[in-house]
Amino acid sequence: MDLDPELAALRPPGPFFALRTDPYGDPAGLPTLAAAYAPDGPDDPLTARVRLVAHRLRTPEPRVAASLAQQGLAARLWSVALGCAVLYGRLPELRPSLLRWDIEAAAPDDLWLTEVRPGPGDATTATATAALADAVLHGHLEPLGETLRAHYGIASGLLWGNAGSALAGAARELERWARANGRPETAARTRALAGELFAHPLLRTTGTRTGTTTGTAFRRRSCCLYYRVPGGGVCGDCCFPRPPAAPGASTAVPDKGDGAIG
Repeated sequence: MDLDPELAALRPPGPFFALRTDPYGDPAGLPTLAAAYAPDGPDDPLTARVRLVAHRLRTPEPRVAASLAQQGLAARLWSVALGCAVLYGRLPELRPSLLRWDIEAAAPDDLWLTEVRPGPGDATTATATAALADAVLHGHLEPLGETLRAHYGIASGLLWGNAGSALAGAARELERWARANGRPETAARTRALAGELFAHPLLRTTGTRTGTTTGTAFRRRSCCLYYRVPGGGVCGDCCFPRPPAAPGASTAVPDKGDGAIG
């Protein structure tokens, strides 16, 4: 299936999969993700996003806000890339310089692809996993992680745990949608690609996948720090069965709310 100018096939599975493209207007003025990964001042887009997340979640800890901002962006990137690989059989170019970022918007209005053009190769062959890893792991999450570690001192294992959790969530939602809409081949393709991606060295140790039928259940080996948010708790895939001691934390499995912040 050829890529269409609006990437319309990404809309039915849900807003995290959808991606705004040029036919919807002019994204001029919005920063690129490339600018976010190479910040050059106190008002750079990544710092601004982390401040916004901290404000929305009422957390005084920049490290917590940075973790949740990264997880939210990882979820969007995995959803878009995995959705394209499964539904189109190929990826568009998703380089950071082509993706503009509205730091104040929720999914799907946070990311804007300025030009839809096919990426190298296709996602219907054995190269699919490599294409997804190149696009998301190496193209986005590695440079994003380097910047967050340098500016906020976040542990590498935590950030890769966020990446694994985001991938598992994207695969689970895409598979759920495919099964609900009578598309077993799409569900199987999603499950297979997720399994291959979790064999990648950067994701292999992020958590444990369980279930012989769904294949997308996931228990991570790290914590995203959401329990440190006032009124927060542990997520469904957290390594902790209950929140460690933290002021104001609850024991409930939370809804993180706004898709823009994880």
